[in-house]
Amino acid sequence: MDIVLIGLPGSGKSVVGKRLAHRHGATFIDLDEAIELADGRSIPDIFGEDGEAAFRAMERAAIADLGPADSSTQVRRVIATGGGAVVDPRNRWSLYRGRLSVWLDGRPEVLAQRLRRSHHVRPLIVGRDPIGAIRDLTTRRERFYAAADLRVSGVAEVNGVVAAVEERLRESAMPGDGVGTTLLRVATPIGRIVLGDGIASAGVDAALRRLEARRAILISEPGAWMAVGTGIAGELATLGWTIETISLPQGESAKRLAVVEAAASELARMRVERSEPIVAIGGGALGDAAGFLAATYLRGIPVIHVPTTLVAQIDSSIGGKTAVDLPEGKNLVGAFHQPAAIVIDVAALRTLPERERRAALGEAVKMAALGDERLFELLERDGPAVAAGAADVFERGVAAELVERCAWAKVEIVLADERERALDGGRISLNLGHSLGHAVEAAAGYGELLHGEAVAYGLRAATSIGVAMGVTPPSRADRIGRLLDAVGLAREPLPYAIDAVLGHLAADKKHAAGHLRWVLPTADGVEIRSDVPDDLVSEATGSLLAAGSPR
Repeated sequence: MDIVLIGLPGSGKSVVGKRLAHRHGATFIDLDEAIELADGRSIPDIFGEDGEAAFRAMERAAIADLGPADSSTQVRRVIATGGGAVVDPRNRWSLYRGRLSVWLDGRPEVLAQRLRRSHHVRPLIVGRDPIGAIRDLTTRRERFYAAADLRVSGVAEVNGVVAAVEERLRESAMPGDGVGTTLLRVATPIGRIVLGDGIASAGVDAALRRLEARRAILISEPGAWMAVGTGIAGELATLGWTIETISLPQGESAKRLAVVEAAASELARMRVERSEPIVAIGGGALGDAAGFLAATYLRGIPVIHVPTTLVAQIDSSIGGKTAVDLPEGKNLVGAFHQPAAIVIDVAALRTLPERERRAALGEAVKMAALGDERLFELLERDGPAVAAGAADVFERGVAAELVERCAWAKVEIVLADERERALDGGRISLNLGHSLGHAVEAAAGYGELLHGEAVAYGLRAATSIGVAMGVTPPSRADRIGRLLDAVGLAREPLPYAIDAVLGHLAADKKHAAGHLRWVLPTADGVEIRSDVPDDLVSEATGSLLAAGSPR
């Protein structure tokens, strides 16, 4: 067994690690010391001469050199990490899987005092007010530290810290307690978010207990229920929960007022009270419908989202938008209703049909186009393998990193503009590719195209308009187009009537003062424009459609 110690500078990882290793006759590994030994320079010198990016590359290599986690029930290695090692999603995947992770926490004031007395130079602290620097690092890193299996006060007496770890070792022969690997855990104003691999049931159980629920009311649809829901229900029942279930239709068929009315009647028959949460298990359409049900039943009850599709995990489950469709357009009746919790389990993605994974990459490409260079590179390198569901992308943590980067980027955008009121930028930036995307989706009758496929078509149109408007550099448009080609999206012209598509576009929700606000890509982000000429919109729309399509 390996023990991994994480925490801010000054939290005592090296001291505690050496004591634990000595007690168990285990090998102690200090990752910072290993980097210094391999490079021949001190950490401050590496930072000063080559920069932080170079150091982080060395850190990733040192973590990779650890190899797989030790599978023995005895403690074989104790690993002390640098304070920022777990910021990188792939590092966290390597360090937390199969290892007992321990967060040595501490008050900034105490840690700052320790750093003042330490002879070790911390590059991210030097030259700054230590307390302010520690508080800043805490804000930016807490969601990564909080994913650890065990949280212990790192400012306590060393023997007390060691005793707490020893108690955990006695409770469980192996790390994780059979509940998978948690990679991120954070409480935000738009809901508690936990992300990991194999953590769905444990995450729902924890959320229900936090809300003091008296039963587990699970709402799903047939596909998600068979793939994921039955397993969650069984494990929750084993944990002592009384299970109630409601089944909605699959796909966009769930997003009808009549379906919501029927589900609300079932909640009434169950005598569901205002404080009782419902658990939505499924993809984007299920989440929209169940979220709208939660927003409106008894004027609002808590909802826990368990997104089971890639598009739901990276986009639709986050942000509190709930809605149903009308014949006149998509998502025209809805409400903002933030979930109590979002439990994102990337293990669910392994069983998805390839088309659903591939379609979701339309949303992922959109998020990359908003300015995440690392996400862009990940998709260019591994996007086709993600779409194909290659085992390798799950084993290397590629899928987990993809989900985390997209999901957290959306969290940050929504926190800054929850109800999409900012005129420039803000939450409307998430609608890149969605104006024409929703229009072609509606023209298809919400059945022929998956949402992510439609977004990919809309993204191609937005880049075309952006180039014509002088907003999108041709090189950026080419890069977005090549990536969509690589992942197999929006490559074939659509057979829909241009008049039908433009008609649905006229009902788009993003109109303001009579003008549609277009989200157009720039070199490293987006620009919002309300002055796109109608003939340019018609031209971009026509470029998506097959020659000879009916008008």
